Amino acid sequence: MRKNDRLWSVDDLADFLGVPAGTIYQWRTRRTGPPGRKIGRHLKYLPEDVYAWVREQS
Repeated sequence: MRKNDRLWSVDDLADFLGVPAGTIYQWRTRRTGPPGRKIGRHLKYLPEDVYAWVREQS
């Protein structure tokens, strides 16, 4: 990960994918969405993991 990159929040991911934040949480519960990581009490996503997940959806 580059220094300027940052982890995405659920809201960042929802905005990027064009879905409601609730959908992100449902995907996590069902283990169907991009892999997320718990950082303390916060759910975060690595942008490169999200891009890889999107490519796999084709």
